[in-house]
Amino acid sequence: MTAMSACLPPNSSSAALVTRKTAESGLLEVEFRAGHATSGHVTGRQWVTVAVLVYVNLINYMDRLTLAGILDDIKAEFGASDSMAGILQTGFVVSYMLFAPLFGYLGDRYSRKAIMAFGVFLWSIFTLIGSFIHGRAEHRDKGWANPDFLSFLACRAMVGIGEASYSTIAPTIISDMFVKDTRSKMLALFYFAIPVGSGMGYIVGSETAKLFGEWQWGLRATPVMGVVAVVLILLFLQDPPRGESEGHGDLQAGTYRQDLAYLAGNRSFIFSTLGFTCVTFCTGALSWWGPIFIQRGLETIPRDQRVMEPSSVPFIFGVVTMMSGVVGVPLGMILSTKLKPKFPRADPIICGVGILVSAVFLTLGMLLADTNIVATFVFIFIGEVSLNLNWSIVADILLYVVTPTCRGTAEAVQILLSHTFGDAGSPYLIGVISDALFSLMLGGSAAAREVMAQVSACKLEMVRMANTTTSSSSTLDPYNTTIEQIG
Repeated sequence: MTAMSACLPPNSSSAALVTRKTAESGLLEVEFRAGHATSGHVTGRQWVTVAVLVYVNLINYMDRLTLAGILDDIKAEFGASDSMAGILQTGFVVSYMLFAPLFGYLGDRYSRKAIMAFGVFLWSIFTLIGSFIHGRAEHRDKGWANPDFLSFLACRAMVGIGEASYSTIAPTIISDMFVKDTRSKMLALFYFAIPVGSGMGYIVGSETAKLFGEWQWGLRATPVMGVVAVVLILLFLQDPPRGESEGHGDLQAGTYRQDLAYLAGNRSFIFSTLGFTCVTFCTGALSWWGPIFIQRGLETIPRDQRVMEPSSVPFIFGVVTMMSGVVGVPLGMILSTKLKPKFPRADPIICGVGILVSAVFLTLGMLLADTNIVATFVFIFIGEVSLNLNWSIVADILLYVVTPTCRGTAEAVQILLSHTFGDAGSPYLIGVISDALFSLMLGGSAAAREVMAQVSACKLEMVRMANTTTSSSSTLDPYNTTIEQIG
């Protein structure tokens, strides 16, 4: 793969292919080289292709988080604990990341249009099937052995397989159609769908369930949109030759082993993937548990002091998430395109600063959930804006440090690593911690009740003894007597 990169013709993209030098060192060096540059003009067919990709990405993330908007209803349906609720998202992410390398390999070698259409159809069907699974009353006390819950979990895992086929391949189509600032802008538009789609997922899930009176209806909106997406992909999507936008439309893919060896030696790819793992760990936990955490904090506030009802939290959280995407994703793209010509290493700095800022404000937001709900949403908005700076920039970094015939595999490996150590475990981990803390609190309450019972028993015994030994005609009231009166 390195030898092939050295033989490539000159690249006109500012988001350039790595040269032999940078491929070997893995350093983040952006190459500006004259050549037959692709113009910044975007054709009508390219706009249609981008519109289809953005639409499918939007409903992808809507589907992922419709469950988060109705999670309490799902827990009640299956008698699930917090850890069981967390494993629903973990099961989805595990299948998503395990199948990503397969689809990345196929996407570098076969029809991307057919693979994406298959994947969208697959997740649409299993989302719909999952909406018809009900928790039978006789199984609700079985916990992890509940067969209804396990069936629902299996459907979520199949949804993950379908979404893996799309998420690995779609960005590579954009990279093969555009270069320079146009590519950055199109990637920003594509990844703009992640926070906006996630926010819509909370809203669609919770509000559709309220409208029809059953949580299952919250899962039935995206499958319909998914079928429309399959038709759009098959009829209108353009699948350009790999590397065409950079003047390398005749490239041939190497072996899978060569691809992996090339990526393992690409330090820019490795470090950007490790940083992105931190983002997925945080967003995975926040997106799944954020609404419920805020609801529980709000429920501790006296009813007459609440500025909103706990049931409205998923809707508000969805709106905040959407607006943070409206601001954060384009802001990341603007900062990148403005700063990169003067500071070639601006991209990783923007991402790093965004993660640090988000950590501060998201922590503040969570700490205030039981005291000031308005401040909580304000801080969460700022934290999510900072996180959203990463989406399009990380994708752009991958595309300009990896050769065209390896980009599908690179997307797949990044998905595998970032989700393995990121949001594959964080929703379940938070659920386990929540259950453990709840058990600890119940244990503490039980111990406190036991101590109080022992104190009461001692007090009654002392009163009885005092009444039998006193020469006074009056007796002491066992229930309203202080220790001083006994003495």
